Amino acid sequence: MWNPQQYLQFQTERDRPFFDLLAQVEGEPQVVADLGCGTGHLTAALSQRWPEAEVVGIDSSAEMLERARQHTSARLSFQQGNLQSWRPERAPGLLISNAALQWVAGHAALIPRLAGLVASGGTFAFQVPGNFTAPSHTLLAEVLSRPRWSTALSEGRDKAALGSFGPAEYTDLLAPLGFTVNAWETTYLHLLPNPPQGGSAVLEWVKGTALRPVLAQLSAPDAADFLAEYGAELIRAYPARSYGTPLEFRRIFVVAHRR
Repeated sequence: MWNPQQYLQFQTERDRPFFDLLAQVEGEPQVVADLGCGTGHLTAALSQRWPEAEVVGIDSSAEMLERARQHTSARLSFQQGNLQSWRPERAPGLLISNAALQWVAGHAALIPRLAGLVASGGTFAFQVPGNFTAPSHTLLAEVLSRPRWSTALSEGRDKAALGSFGPAEYTDLLAPLGFTVNAWETTYLHLLPNPPQGGSAVLEWVKGTALRPVLAQLSAPDAADFLAEYGAELIRAYPARSYGTPLEFRRIFVVAHRR
């Protein structure tokens, strides 16, 4: 269901939170694991920062891993796996995840398990979207509830209902486990280029993420109808300016050091 080309259409905007997260990570880990590595270009950035470390990227998508393996090197590898069951061969000094944990329903229960995989003195760092109450998501849920789509798109509706927590909630999960937690939130203002053919720039953004499980269930004609219906709502919620379409996007960051 993942389309690397669509996802990387807004690469600069999607990459920036990763580097803002990485800027708060200290130390010299010998083993680094990137959960939900996607296209692997950010995993490669981890290998460049710690060239002596063993770096591994893990993702469940064969399409993403095909793209990611182009970055493979002597100390950089990629594996197929899922967040719920993956276990490392060696405890990572840095376990990092960029915009992936929110795809797991009830991921609060997953946090302690992942934290337990981190080596003593190591770091668990992750970033998740915090924009689930934004119009992009509330309008998606509203369109999915309409009669034409409500019965046909059960998986898309379930995925649209996923969410994340705030800095305080993640701190409550990790601090009792012996972690010193640095947690914060940032709201980015992305100026998305207006599509030359017209339509919604925000629609192009969500086609790379939140719309994946919806479009995967639809035939080409039905997908075109759904995109037109949802896109019309997004045009009203996110009006284009002459200089682009503003998209406010909140994200939650956590860097937890295991004492």
